[in-house]
Amino acid sequence: MNPLETLRVAWRALGRNKLRSFLTALGIVIGVGAVIAMVAIGDGAKARVEQSFAAMGSNMLIVMPGSTSSGGVQGGFGSMPTLTWDDLRAIQTEVPSVRYAAPALRTTTSVVAEDQNWTTSVNGTSPAYFAIRSWSAARGAIFNASDVDSGTKVVVLGQTVADKLFGPGAEAVGTTVRIKGVPFEVVGVLAAKGQSPMGQDYDDAVFVPYTTFQSKLQGGLKNVIAGVLFIGATDADATSVAERQITALLRDRHHLASGADDDFSIRNLTEMASATQEGTKTLTTLLAAIAAVSLLVGGIGIMNIMLVSVTERTREIGVRMAVGARPRDILLQFLVEALALSVAGGAIGVALGVSGAAWLARTMGWPMLVRPDVIAIAVVFSGLVGVGFGLYPAQKASRLDPIQALRFE
Repeated sequence: MNPLETLRVAWRALGRNKLRSFLTALGIVIGVGAVIAMVAIGDGAKARVEQSFAAMGSNMLIVMPGSTSSGGVQGGFGSMPTLTWDDLRAIQTEVPSVRYAAPALRTTTSVVAEDQNWTTSVNGTSPAYFAIRSWSAARGAIFNASDVDSGTKVVVLGQTVADKLFGPGAEAVGTTVRIKGVPFEVVGVLAAKGQSPMGQDYDDAVFVPYTTFQSKLQGGLKNVIAGVLFIGATDADATSVAERQITALLRDRHHLASGADDDFSIRNLTEMASATQEGTKTLTTLLAAIAAVSLLVGGIGIMNIMLVSVTERTREIGVRMAVGARPRDILLQFLVEALALSVAGGAIGVALGVSGAAWLARTMGWPMLVRPDVIAIAVVFSGLVGVGFGLYPAQKASRLDPIQALRFE
C-alpha cells in the first residue's frame, strides 16, 4: 500500500467518527494553543519591559545624595545634600568606565507661554543628560556646552508641555516662555518618550542649562548639588564596574571610615532591567511548561481512543490481513491516524493560540510577539506526541492474528 493510499484510508477511518476524533484531538488543541499564547504574551511583556527601561536610558546609574537623621527619624536619600560639583568632575575624569555624567536639578513650577500656562517639572542639567537617556530633539536642538558655560536662558520642552502650551503640532521653537517670571527662549522640543513603568509621563518636563537653573531659578549653595547625578557607563557590561568604582571614589573623597555607611546611594537601572526580564522569562517558561502538560494529556487521550479503535476494528484488520495487508501496513495506517489527529489538533491550536494572544495583547495593552520557531516546535512536538502515544496501539493492531481477528465479534 503506497503512502497516499494509507493517508486516504486513515482520513476515511477518522471521518467515520468526526466528533470523537475532534474530542480526541482537543487536548492537543488546548496544549498547542496555550503554549503559543503564553509564549507570545510573555515575549510581548518582555519587550514592553525592555522598551520601558530603554526609555529611561542606556547603561545608566543614578547617584543620589545622603539622608538626614533627627531624633531617630530617617529623612531618606536626598534629604541631605552630600554630592558636590567637585565630585561630579572627579567622576567624569577619574572613573574609566564612565562615558557621561550629568547633574539633574529639579523643581516644579508653572511654565507660561502667552495666555497658556502649565505646571510641570523644570530640570537643570547638561547636554550629557540627553546622551545618557538616548533622548534627541524632534524639532530644533538641545542646548550645548557653551549655553551651560555662559548660563544662557534657553529651554528645551518635553512633547507634553509643548502640546499643552502651544497646541498639538504647533511650532514652539523660537518662542519665549516664562519660568518663575524669567523669560527663556525655546530652542528645541524633545522626541516623545512615553511613560515610565510606574506611569510617570517622561514628556511632561522642561530642561534648562544647570548653571541657568542655579542662578535664575533655584539659588542655594554653589558647591553642593541639590539634586542627583545621572551616569552613563561605557557599555551595559560596565555598569556594575562603574558602580563599584564610583562608590570607591566617593567614599574616598568624603573621607568615610572603613565600615561606615555610605552617605550616598547608587541605583543601577541595568540590573533592575535584567532582573525584571529574568522574572518575566521565568514566569513565561513556567506558564509554557504548564501548558505543555496539556500536550501530554492529549497524547494519552489519543492512545486511549486508538486502543478503542483497534478493538472496534479488529474484524476489519483481520479482513485486510486476509487479503494481503502486511503487519507493517496495519502499523503504518494506525500511526498515520494518530499523527493526523495530533497534527490537525496542532494546526487548530496554532490558530486559537495566535487569536488568544492577540486578544490578550489588546486587553492588556502589551505588544504581541508570535515567534515562528515556537509555532514550528509546537506543531512538531504535537506530531511527536501523536506518534509516540499512537505507537503502542498501532503495534497491537499489527500483531493481531488474522484468524483470531476474523473470528472477533
